[in-house]
Amino acid sequence: MLSNDAGWEIAKDKATQANSWFTTENIAIACNNIAEQYLQKDKLILWINNYQLPSQAKLVGIVMAGNIPLVGFHDLLCGFICGHSLLIKLSSKDEVLMTHIVDKLTEWEPGINKQIKIAERLNGCDAYIATGSNNTARYFEQYFGKYPHIIRKNRTSVALLNGDETNEELALLADDVFTHYGLGCRNITQVYIPKGYDLNKLLTAFKKYDDLVMHHKYKHNYDYYLAIYLLNKVPYLTNESVLLVENALPFSAVGVLHYCYYENKEETVNELQASHDIQTVTGKGLTAFGASQRPALNDYADGIDTMVFLCSL
Repeated sequence: MLSNDAGWEIAKDKATQANSWFTTENIAIACNNIAEQYLQKDKLILWINNYQLPSQAKLVGIVMAGNIPLVGFHDLLCGFICGHSLLIKLSSKDEVLMTHIVDKLTEWEPGINKQIKIAERLNGCDAYIATGSNNTARYFEQYFGKYPHIIRKNRTSVALLNGDETNEELALLADDVFTHYGLGCRNITQVYIPKGYDLNKLLTAFKKYDDLVMHHKYKHNYDYYLAIYLLNKVPYLTNESVLLVENALPFSAVGVLHYCYYENKEETVNELQASHDIQTVTGKGLTAFGASQRPALNDYADGIDTMVFLCSL
């Protein structure tokens, strides 16, 4: 993943052509995190030692998302480590990279083609892991509900600011907001701020990502919501690349960041951490600024331990 292997370079190029959100930079960010956080021998051993791996292999169906590059890799790794046979349905948004990785594993170890297979239909599996939206989750429940399963829905992440953050911390917060254009469940889509907070601090820090408006899809989103806010006379602030809007909803559109005010930090943190909509909360004493897009092996989606599930089958 970190090499200049000719086949891998071709796969990455095809992936950017197939999905314009998958820029060369965003693919590199995803690959670097997988290599540094998931595929280091010492980290893998520490992680695996927390589990009693199953003695009998089951057939596990995995429905992968495709909102950011290689977002389904962690599920693939968990199933592979547990020794289960995997039947994988790829997202049309992230077919190229995942297919190349499975093909490369098979090239290195031909027996893997019996353990990992890519398919359109996931029939006859003993268990299922499916990631999608709140809407697709209803269908997943209908199809997979009678089998052991993990079904993931929409999630997002938020930040809670004290008001005394340094310029360096706010620059790292910008990474949490804008990496992958804000499309991941670990992207910050809402910030909680104390009364009297100067929002211009955020707009200044976010100028680090001014070039995002050069991306046609991002610019289209920004312009669309700017027009909506103007027509509906919704107050907003902008630095010409992101719109700051006061809104209590944690989910915001690409090109938009919601903010709201809080009074009691401890109560607010407890409410956010208990919410089924929130993947992670960034702030001092919480998830570190700049770390939301660098999950570790045990940072499980939706807070559900995938390895416990797979080991219990």
